[in-house]
Amino acid sequence: MTPKQFHAVAGAFPHTEYATSYGHPAWKAFGKFFTRLRTEDDSVVIGQISFEECEHLIAADPETFHYTDHYRNYPMVLARLSRIKPAELKLMLEKQWCHNAPKKWLKAWDLSGDVGQPEASQQTAKKKKTGTKETR
Repeated sequence: MTPKQFHAVAGAFPHTEYATSYGHPAWKAFGKFFTRLRTEDDSVVIGQISFEECEHLIAADPETFHYTDHYRNYPMVLARLSRIKPAELKLMLEKQWCHNAPKKWLKAWDLSGDVGQPEASQQTAKKKKTGTKETR
């Protein structure tokens, strides 16, 4: 994945903005840290990864997943940008995005399809694809 692809994936989530976090360029969702590209090692910071899942990811694919001493005590993992696929990153970032989203806001959204696309909009989009009309 390229940095441009990374920014496209992160920026595709609703209510995200490119800002700073602790002095580093980062993506925020709902005003809270969402992800960032670490220029130090060309890795993406992925949150809401349990310690057990982090260890499993690193053991299964150490060329892609790793962490530094700084992230060791946080529910996060680092993924090397050159090794992670956009679809895989999107799925992993969804956990952090859902964590950041207000519960009231999440209830109105169907997360089984595209993140943040309202269920009604998904149904309308499906009907447009199939050529069926909406009836009330």
